[in-house]
Amino acid sequence: MNGIGIGRLAALLASLAFLASGAQAARDSIVLGMQLEPPHLNPTGGAAAAIDEVVYANVFEGLTRYGPDGSIRPALAHSWDISDDGLVYTFHLNTGVTFHDGSTFDAADVKFSLDRARGADSTNAQKALFAGIADVSVIDDHKVQVTLLNPNGTFTTNMAWGDAIILDPDSAEMAVTNPIGTGPFRFKEWIQGDRIELVRNDDYWGEPVTLATATFKFISDPTAAFSAMMAGDIDAFPGFPSPETLTMFEGDPSFTVIVGSTEGETILSTNNKAEHLRDVRVRQAIAHAINREEIVDGAMFGFGTPIGTHFAPHNPDYLDLTEQSAHDPEKAIQLLAEAGYADGLTLRLMLPPPSYARRGGEIVAAQLRDVGIGTEISNLEWAQWLEQVFRGKDYDLTIVSHTEPNDIGIYARPDYYFQYDNADFQGLIAELSVTSDPGARTELLHRAQRMIADDYVNGYLFQLAKLGVANAKIVGLWANSPTQANDLTGVYWQD
Repeated sequence: MNGIGIGRLAALLASLAFLASGAQAARDSIVLGMQLEPPHLNPTGGAAAAIDEVVYANVFEGLTRYGPDGSIRPALAHSWDISDDGLVYTFHLNTGVTFHDGSTFDAADVKFSLDRARGADSTNAQKALFAGIADVSVIDDHKVQVTLLNPNGTFTTNMAWGDAIILDPDSAEMAVTNPIGTGPFRFKEWIQGDRIELVRNDDYWGEPVTLATATFKFISDPTAAFSAMMAGDIDAFPGFPSPETLTMFEGDPSFTVIVGSTEGETILSTNNKAEHLRDVRVRQAIAHAINREEIVDGAMFGFGTPIGTHFAPHNPDYLDLTEQSAHDPEKAIQLLAEAGYADGLTLRLMLPPPSYARRGGEIVAAQLRDVGIGTEISNLEWAQWLEQVFRGKDYDLTIVSHTEPNDIGIYARPDYYFQYDNADFQGLIAELSVTSDPGARTELLHRAQRMIADDYVNGYLFQLAKLGVANAKIVGLWANSPTQANDLTGVYWQD
């Protein structure tokens, strides 16, 4: 009898030990790699995609949000009504929502955030999203009414951008270094030059997340990114910067390779007010000097879709205009001669850190050299690029991916960094903003794509592919990027 009791006890202890080891093995933390470190953490005050890649849907929320399939979903607003004339949106807000510092979220915060974004002194990089708002009124604590100047069929989409997140008036100015939102993760720490740490918000109003901690680790060098993944120092790298090494991960069952699409139009951005580039013939010559296939193959190892205008090929309203700026070096040389540059010219090419820009820049420089255009290449850090190129407009050419969704409207802003000023295009986008009929919108979008292609505003290179590598046990990472985000709300580890 004692023997039987000891045997049962031993089995019980073994079972408990097994359960304990299993509990210890269950993972609730993740380390994600990012190539670029954000300049700050306030998505309402900066254009850098890296800001949203950390805080969108994780720390901050808006009235609406993007889903992984590109659909627009409820967020802080659980529903909304639209008046028959399309001018008045009444948002019904979720109850029981608090900011990470314990303050209560209500309609007054929505009014503050939208008024702040559209104000005369707004520093919002996408201020145009809010320009059509005539008034924001608080109906009660959980109902806010937004009145538009004109109907806008994309208004709920605009409210899903990271630039439209809701801030608390008392902590809004702190968001640069200490973001306080309503999301499922709270900001914990930022070790500049190394990492940002988030922790689960146990007081979250919505569906609780599985992960207890999330660390965003900054690794700019592609070789170092590959080594970190192989060594297990990084659990996932959603924007993996070393496409040439993907085949090594594909052959290893411990990894998952994720290939999807992004909203990132990668362009050879051109300063349309620079001395040599005011002449459309010079811009056209640059476009014909470019061999997109060589750039995709050389910079992205075949990952990427050539584009001929600023529009995503996966969008139903995309117009394929690549033939209009097909690779034609002889035509490029002829155009330069007609513009008075038969002996060539030299332009400044400013390159930000991403590998698509640095690698692509070397290829573009060689292609331009073949038609008589020399380049002085400057490799800039991200903060330098934002200050000198994006804000200062002190450049001739640069390469960058515009990862915001449906953003052809940026060409209607004369003060935008590539300084394209076309009243006809501005009128076209104004008409688009008040048009809701799908067929009419398609026609307007086709005209817009043709207009910027005809004006050779920029050199259109390729649509950036989303290339990711992750531990095979991680579930829930986005395959595509309908917006610039590393949304961790549905991410977990499986056995």
